[in-house]
Amino acid sequence: MASGSDRNPIIIGGLPSQVPDFDPEETQEWLDSLDAAVDERGRERARYLMLRLIERARERRVAVPEMRSTDYVNTIATKAEPFFPGNEEIERRVLNATRWNAAVMVSRAQRPGIGVGGHIATFASSASLYDVGFNHFFRGKEQGDGGDQVFFQGHASPGIYARAYLLDRLTEGNLDGFRQEKSKPGHGLSSYPHPRSMPDFWEFPTVSMGLGPLGAIYQARMNRYLAARGIADTSRSHVWAFLGDGEMDEPESLGQLSLAAREGLDNLTFVVNCNLQRLDGPVRGNGKIIQELESVFRGAGWNVIKLIWDRTWDPLLAQDRDGVLVNKLNTTPDGQFQTYATETGAYIREHFFGDDLRLRKMVEGMTDDQILHLGRGGHDHRKVYAAYKAAVEHQGQPTVILAQTIKGWTLGPNFEGRNATHQMKKLTVADLKRFRDRLRLPIPDKELESGLPPYYHPGRDSEEIQYMHDRRSELGGYVPTRVVRAKPLALPGDAAYAALKKGTGQQQIATTMAFVRLLKDLMRDKEVGKRFVPIAPDEYRTFGMDSLFPSAKIYSPLGQLYESVDRELLLAYKESPTGQMLHDGISEAGCTASLIAAGSAYATHGEPLIPVYVFYSMFGFQRTGDQFWQMADQLARGFVLGATAGRTTLTGEGLQHADGHSQLLASTNPACVAYDPAFGFEIAHIVRDGLRRMYGEHRADEDPNVFYYLTVYNEPIHHPAEPAGVDVEGILKGLYRYRPAEAGAVPAQILASGVAVPWAVEAQRLLAEEWNVRADVWSATSWNELRRDAVAAEEHNLLHPEEDQRVPYVTRRLADAEGPKVAVSDWMRAVPDQIARWVPGTYQSLGADGFGFADTRGAARRFFHIDAQSIVLAVLTELVREGRIDRSALKQAVDRYQLLDVTAADPGPAGGDA
Repeated sequence: MASGSDRNPIIIGGLPSQVPDFDPEETQEWLDSLDAAVDERGRERARYLMLRLIERARERRVAVPEMRSTDYVNTIATKAEPFFPGNEEIERRVLNATRWNAAVMVSRAQRPGIGVGGHIATFASSASLYDVGFNHFFRGKEQGDGGDQVFFQGHASPGIYARAYLLDRLTEGNLDGFRQEKSKPGHGLSSYPHPRSMPDFWEFPTVSMGLGPLGAIYQARMNRYLAARGIADTSRSHVWAFLGDGEMDEPESLGQLSLAAREGLDNLTFVVNCNLQRLDGPVRGNGKIIQELESVFRGAGWNVIKLIWDRTWDPLLAQDRDGVLVNKLNTTPDGQFQTYATETGAYIREHFFGDDLRLRKMVEGMTDDQILHLGRGGHDHRKVYAAYKAAVEHQGQPTVILAQTIKGWTLGPNFEGRNATHQMKKLTVADLKRFRDRLRLPIPDKELESGLPPYYHPGRDSEEIQYMHDRRSELGGYVPTRVVRAKPLALPGDAAYAALKKGTGQQQIATTMAFVRLLKDLMRDKEVGKRFVPIAPDEYRTFGMDSLFPSAKIYSPLGQLYESVDRELLLAYKESPTGQMLHDGISEAGCTASLIAAGSAYATHGEPLIPVYVFYSMFGFQRTGDQFWQMADQLARGFVLGATAGRTTLTGEGLQHADGHSQLLASTNPACVAYDPAFGFEIAHIVRDGLRRMYGEHRADEDPNVFYYLTVYNEPIHHPAEPAGVDVEGILKGLYRYRPAEAGAVPAQILASGVAVPWAVEAQRLLAEEWNVRADVWSATSWNELRRDAVAAEEHNLLHPEEDQRVPYVTRRLADAEGPKVAVSDWMRAVPDQIARWVPGTYQSLGADGFGFADTRGAARRFFHIDAQSIVLAVLTELVREGRIDRSALKQAVDRYQLLDVTAADPGPAGGDA
């Protein structure tokens, strides 16, 4: 092992170890000054001086290492707080009404016969954090742009509804329809922020914890991308993400902090509501979550603002000349602070201030009640305003505000700070009276003692309500509001699809490359070409998309500050501040967040983008499936490409790269329109129809708020030209007859999808030449859409027995197809089995069930018995079952094709990374 002197220079304790001291005498003078400060004024005073020096060094842009954390006090000094421009008394009354209605709404939702639940403690802790934003910061959309994008903490939704009620955006009927979306038609409110459920109200779904912060980062970045490319002016838009301290344990919450810092996203603010509690216990009972998060965010390059104490602490901290109070705050664990939130002033006096004479002296003139009401900073409007103002004015870095609050604040002793408060949903009459008194609301006892507790509204013409409307008018309209201003796009014509429809002649290419060729042509379109947003997780070259580098370039706000190592190549890596391609590194979660932000830009900013996210299919729905549900909920649109698809196609990569199930996972998402195309001309029709449905003039019976998932493969094949009179409707609905049989006497049908269609064609030949079987080959472009159509038909028939009964498309299409049907794909059998119920006659499926492995394509397909010869055996087996051929044919086929011997299979084509 190399000695210390032989190693590269490193940072030790903040000092460069190999930088010589050019002026030792000056250095000693500084050290002597520090020693004198310690000896004469004490360690705390010396520490304060050092911290001020570090602060000044940063102001003068002297590069000094960041501290991991600072004292457990507010970042913004009292004397540095700005003027508060609001009327605090009116805002208090508004907030009290909001608090009451939020709690009553959830409590009423627990009425007999309903009992749908809800959460009140989260909003109770974060109410002031939201109120200051609503009154002074959150910009609406009425000034013609996208306004601010606010990611509301999911469990705080009752408070957002309660405020909207005061503003006449919602009615009492709406509040009483909380969590009753179907049983209260026209009045029901979704449990959490769900844009799909309330498309004119919510913008961002956030209650799947961790996805809110991740989405906010990439939304802020998408805002910069839109501006850099000249598509939308987002200079005034600020992204706010309201999060819980427990939520920060989710990997997605912290996983992409570095991107926000690296790209200088000062249009982004996280507000972490640190009420020190998770869903049913302390976040860091033995530690300090605010200090921990400060270290994480500072280390990632964020600006950190700690908002811990309200103004009642200011006089005490001003007395703390020797730092004893700050030391006590620094060393008290979160679990103890949670206990203080539930105890009396006398308890706090004894246990917090009582163990040091200097601390006891600080509070000797205070009553127990005053000590009890030493509050948390997240409940103080002036302190919150100061933190928000500092955040939006900070330049060069994203900001996180770590605001300490009490969970269940103002709800009374049965709720505040209790471990069970997250699950508590109903207030007793005694709770209601205490709550009303604390909020100073004019509600008589009799209204609380009989029936359901009432909502409170001060009156449409009251000072409070007029104040709220005035504030929102000045800030550009109501928040949250989702608006769709985008108009249908003028889409590319036939020319863009012509090349793919001609086929590849003698050239062999994979369907991944066929799609990339189409994408290049679409991006050349003068009308919509600039709206395409290619996205990939560090695999552009793998997917053959490096051909886009010279023209589209990779987006980077810094441009390219280096000479690319491959700069002499025609397809050199190129970055640009106006680049079109998003290269999010090895992060499927980051790429999917970019996909969602781009796919919802038509609503967020009124400018449609067409994201095209290409990834290893194994690492899509399996790894980021929760985000695809987020995408569906956010009504985002776009194309998702599961490249290198199939369980046996990505030869050599092995188990964890072998996708035999993403089509099945895709089928679980109602917004996902999934296809498994075999040839370029199929891809052309599917993409063209997807663009029409999502971005053009969709039919009345279609939902445009979907995304298209195409699985494409890396196996090179010959792509035929589009057959004359091709059944386009069948391609789009999921099934069409690709190659009718030309020889043989005994009828049969082979249904195949994706890379399996060529196997089916080969099986068709073998059946005709060797077994006298006349088998048609069908391309099943979408097993999922076939099932979806059939389910819809059955549901209609169930509920409308008096009407003509609908027949599923797959049933109609195969009604006249003679013989047994055998389905095959490179997926597990459950994928083609989705349609078994509606296929007339005998039906059998073949599939790649089980784990993948590394081997040749031929060996893998023989192992799973999905190759051409295995298809032949399956068809013969079904013909035997129907009594059309003799059973002896089966043993002959097994022996002839050596189906029990994996090594006997033709290895198949090699290569084909894309």
